[in-house]
Amino acid sequence: MELWPGAWTALLLLLLLLLSTLWFCSSSAKYFFKMAFYNGWILFLAILAIPVCAVRGRNVENMKILRLLLLHVKYLYGIRVEVRGAHHFPPTQPYVVVSNHQSSLDLLGMMEVLPDRCVPIAKRELLWAGSAGLACWLAGIIFIDRKRTGDAISVMSEVAQTLLTQDVRVWVFPEGTRNHNGSMLPFKRGAFHLAVQAQVPIIPIVMSSYQDFYSKKERRFTSPGRCQVRVLPPVSTEGLTPDDVPALADSVRHSMLTIFREISTDGLGGGDCLKKPGGAGEARL
Repeated sequence: MELWPGAWTALLLLLLLLLSTLWFCSSSAKYFFKMAFYNGWILFLAILAIPVCAVRGRNVENMKILRLLLLHVKYLYGIRVEVRGAHHFPPTQPYVVVSNHQSSLDLLGMMEVLPDRCVPIAKRELLWAGSAGLACWLAGIIFIDRKRTGDAISVMSEVAQTLLTQDVRVWVFPEGTRNHNGSMLPFKRGAFHLAVQAQVPIIPIVMSSYQDFYSKKERRFTSPGRCQVRVLPPVSTEGLTPDDVPALADSVRHSMLTIFREISTDGLGGGDCLKKPGGAGEARL
């Protein structure tokens, strides 16, 4: 049975009315709509980036193209990103950036502060994420298979050589996965072994909590939002050996967690969403 000509218009209007009702009446629906658009928009931007990046082939300089295309996304969601401490980036040498990992929104803070010739280390599954995976590959992003320890160690050894011979910086999320509980998971030590092996400094970067405007657990994504990105002073690895890695990882995590708590409660970053930890002193730069 065929629908009469006006039926499609009526169905479309009904669908728009339903979506509008959900948008204004359900915070969960608004969360899913916003995240769907966020992911879809990034896939679309990747499609735009691919032909431009393909001119160079796989090259870390293509990260500049991805960054340029992604910088505007924060405005679509009314998120204000404030960067402090960018002067701590060494101007001429390779280094390893370590940062906390809260959600896919970390991409916004990363693009705001990403240094030249710096590429993330990402899980291999991202390589198969459609247009985004291809764009990331063209931008020189390093993929590791976390389930195959031997392969991951081999890749890290190659990265250590690349850091020194090609003047490349890498960005690592040492928690290993996204953490939505308003703190930091224990750090995996791969990034620290990499920095020690290459004898390059570690640059800790802390992004404040998103809890005042975003929560996956509560299915909440409101506007506007504020995020502070704090670049901490370099941590030298000169003269350190693999035996020093556990203490190094713990020390860096402690300093990052202190700053995370500070900037997530001072009203300048993620808002007053975290309680001050008892007995923890404030770190000043």
